[in-house]
Amino acid sequence: MRFLHVRLTWVCLIACLAARVAAADDPLPKEISFNRDIRPILSHYCFTCHGPDEGQRETELRFDVEETALAKLESGVRAVVPGDTGASELLRRVNSTDDDQRMPPADFGKRLNARQIAMLEKWIADGAKWQPHWNQVRPHRGDVPSAIADWKPLNPIDRFIHARLQEEGIAPTAPADKRTLARRLYFDLTGLPPTAAEVQAFVDDGSPDAYEKLVDKLLASPRFGERMAVWWLDVVRYADSIGYHSDNPRQVWMYRDWVIDAFNSDKPFDQFTI
Repeated sequence: MRFLHVRLTWVCLIACLAARVAAADDPLPKEISFNRDIRPILSHYCFTCHGPDEGQRETELRFDVEETALAKLESGVRAVVPGDTGASELLRRVNSTDDDQRMPPADFGKRLNARQIAMLEKWIADGAKWQPHWNQVRPHRGDVPSAIADWKPLNPIDRFIHARLQEEGIAPTAPADKRTLARRLYFDLTGLPPTAAEVQAFVDDGSPDAYEKLVDKLLASPRFGERMAVWWLDVVRYADSIGYHSDNPRQVWMYRDWVIDAFNSDKPFDQFTI
């Protein structure tokens, strides 16, 4: 038993080391995005003491607000100095081996890996460009790429996909046959396979809008709401019973049906979430 414990300890140590090496070897993006690359690091490791929660915040320094993150602190240092990694206190703290200086502190139980530190260094070296949170940015309607000769898009979204494929030098796949399309649509929109008769009906429909008609038919099916509700109910951890400690009936099934009906009735998002 003791030998097994030792072996398991070594396996865990090797796995942790491999994870840290893999993180260090993973190349950094050519261009660092604050929202994509930096904000998640600050949120995970720094916001507990330097974030928006006044009840938990321990100092004047906040990493959720650009002005305070770049400002001179009472100690005279700046956490982030755009373009100057040597003067940025943030980098000195996350690289420190002194438990009294290192951030996050030892009792926090988490430490940045080499790749995350390198990401912060590159971001600061590149000028520490800040971005507002995505929910504070007005949506921008982009221009739809031009149509491609000898290729007929079914939807404007297809033009964006095809434009990216061209950038990557990838040829689009050939259109699927109607039997394959029927199965894909049924599984995507209802989660259930079509019957042989349903597939044949789609194959025999020679009208130019046969695909659109099948999509509309499946969207109008009660099965569509059941299919779409699966992911939302998983998020809220829905279950039909109490769970592990008893099996008493629950009345929460009414919420399940409400979610299904919301999808089937195309309830607006703001009404669904508020």
